[in-house]
Amino acid sequence: MQFAVLNAGGRDPEQHFPDGAGMPDDRIHAPVNHHAYAACMRGGFHRDAARIPDAADSVLVLLRSNLKPALAAVRALKLRGKSVAVSWKESGRHQVTQQLADAGISARFREACALADGALSSTPEMVALYRDAGARTVEFLPTPYPVDDPRWDFSAPLESREGIFIGTREWDVPTRNHATALREAVALGVPVTVCNVDGRAGRKKLAALGCAQLRVIEGRQPYTEYLREMAKCRVVFQRDASAVPGQVAGDSLLCRMPCIGGNSAVEQLAFGGQAELERLLHDDEAWLAAVAESQARAAESLSFAAGAARIRKFFSTLRG
Repeated sequence: MQFAVLNAGGRDPEQHFPDGAGMPDDRIHAPVNHHAYAACMRGGFHRDAARIPDAADSVLVLLRSNLKPALAAVRALKLRGKSVAVSWKESGRHQVTQQLADAGISARFREACALADGALSSTPEMVALYRDAGARTVEFLPTPYPVDDPRWDFSAPLESREGIFIGTREWDVPTRNHATALREAVALGVPVTVCNVDGRAGRKKLAALGCAQLRVIEGRQPYTEYLREMAKCRVVFQRDASAVPGQVAGDSLLCRMPCIGGNSAVEQLAFGGQAELERLLHDDEAWLAAVAESQARAAESLSFAAGAARIRKFFSTLRG
């Protein structure tokens, strides 16, 4: 089976993954989020349906607010005899809810689900949404992470780590609970690292916390640098209740560290039921046990090998 992911009319350039995750390279998109579906299958990520090779018999079409290009792509790919599934590109609960509040988008979403052979949901919460919209076959398939590829091991020794890394960065999305996570972390009296992507406005909000131990990373960093900064900390902490796929938790897996406090799909699968935050900050044995457990869970359900096996099975079901 050959596989492709299509973001019709999107901005991300065409990219191929013949070597799976490949070597970390900040000049190209990392093999995470929906690119990871393509990477784990050694397939391609496209923005033009016409450029998808004839040999790629199975295609995942991503849905965005402007659904017209995706609808046209689904029709064209079906005419070429391909098995086609659809999936929201931005699939947090708040993101999809906002999109479907528009009557036109809602109608076109139902049309896309009816036209496609099935739907892949990157979160368990959205499975019922696809079914209600008319998708014939729906499966929850979390975005995989290359935890089984040693080239993507961004771990650091425990003795070089300290404090908390705040996983969220959006102040104005209520379900992110960014300020709440910051206040809780600061109250623990350990070094806290946070990313500020809002310039002066963000710095003013952080200064209002009055925390001398706050370490601020300014601006958006290249992905590999961001992972190295994350790996300097002991724990990733957030209060994100947005029911997102979970890139923060996936990044934590690549850094071999615990991630707690949120409800993302990846976090629930890899880190559910782990020790409380304060224990992970001060108990080395608890920290090591949490990392070992999360890596074992990830190998079973979130690795590239696991993701590829589930994609093959899903599209075989569609064709059957």
